[in-house]
Amino acid sequence: MRQTPAEEHPATRRRTSARRQEILDAAAELFAARGYHGVSIEDLGRAVGVSGPALYRHFRNKEAVLGEMLLAVSERLLTEGGARAAQADGPRAALDALIAWHVDFALAQPALITVHDRELDNVPEAERRRVRRLQRRYVEEWVTVLARLSPRTGRDRLLAATHATFGLLNSTPHSATGVDLPTMRALLAAMALAALDAACAPAG
Repeated sequence: MRQTPAEEHPATRRRTSARRQEILDAAAELFAARGYHGVSIEDLGRAVGVSGPALYRHFRNKEAVLGEMLLAVSERLLTEGGARAAQADGPRAALDALIAWHVDFALAQPALITVHDRELDNVPEAERRRVRRLQRRYVEEWVTVLARLSPRTGRDRLLAATHATFGLLNSTPHSATGVDLPTMRALLAAMALAALDAACAPAG
């Protein structure tokens, strides 16, 4: 009789998890390069060295691959960003931590950023709503920190500044070329901090 996931040996669960992640990583690169509709299940299978139908042991269809990919990245941004902000000593350190985290992520995962930007509308509606909720919570982490730094600045201004800063940080699929990673990391962090400081400065 086939074992349920809960009954599988821990080593089997680890292998299954590693294979799923391998599929998700390959899918991110393919979707970024060709677009979601330009990639087939057979393409995904070839990318990880299995037949296309073998992928159905891990994902029910291509939509499920995309949905899990974008949910996972949204959860990761929120969980790690929130943890780093919570551990920081004061709002300035929390902002520095959020910027450093997002810069590191954006430099390491340009394909995921591209897929998220282009393909969210191809995610089934229920998963898309979950992704949007996670995104709003992540934005709120930043706005909350900024409000502590600048309590007299209106929330709408802080919200607009946060979204604009994300646009800057998420430019890495196009901007992170021609310079080494440490240089790009420092440049993005400095630009993000300058933009947010300007948003928090008194208007006029």
